[in-house]
Amino acid sequence: SSRVLSSMTNAILARVYKHNDLDLMTKEATIPIINGLSDLYHPLQILADYLTLQEHYGQLNGLTVTWIGDGNNVLHSIMMSAAKLGMHLRIATPKGFEPDPRITEITEQYSKEYGTKLLLTTDPLEAADGANVLVTDTWISMGQEEEKKERLKAFQGYQITMQTAKSAASNWTFLHCLPRKHEEVDDEVFYSPQSLVFQEAENRKWTIMAVMVSLLTDYSPQLQKPTF
Repeated sequence: SSRVLSSMTNAILARVYKHNDLDLMTKEATIPIINGLSDLYHPLQILADYLTLQEHYGQLNGLTVTWIGDGNNVLHSIMMSAAKLGMHLRIATPKGFEPDPRITEITEQYSKEYGTKLLLTTDPLEAADGANVLVTDTWISMGQEEEKKERLKAFQGYQITMQTAKSAASNWTFLHCLPRKHEEVDDEVFYSPQSLVFQEAENRKWTIMAVMVSLLTDYSPQLQKPTF
């Protein structure tokens, strides 16, 4: 199908379940394949997050980002990129819900290579200590609906509240890729001045557009000088 689509379109943005499906599409396609979401990564979301932080703080280098939640695709994308941009990373996940060990290994290598700090813990308050940015996401991703009861039990104590933020840096902010559920973050934090979630949501649009323009001008000589 990606071979057929290659003859009809300039790029494919695919949201899939298994990341391997994207790898197969890439082998067959002659046009750019953009990962809109897979079970392993969610790179477009992270671009929006980083743009939001760049706009708010003026730079990314030196920020401490704290993830409190599930070891999922969004976290994986943060782990694969934060150190390269000079950001320290503190991760709290319940036992049994840690990020993919292969990605953890790569993240540890990046942290050493780029001179950033990395912490993995099961204690949300320990992870929040000194954080500039508190980030979470759904605890129940696509395909995990049957695990809901077990997951809600495992994530008790992981809701982000003002208590969580007490040990964070004075200029802390909050990110969530939406849609948000109350058990993940309470209203006081979600609707607080520190919450950047609506700016973050808007930035999905601009970063996806930027990726498309960048790829299309690279792959299509006739689009080197796009007119809008």
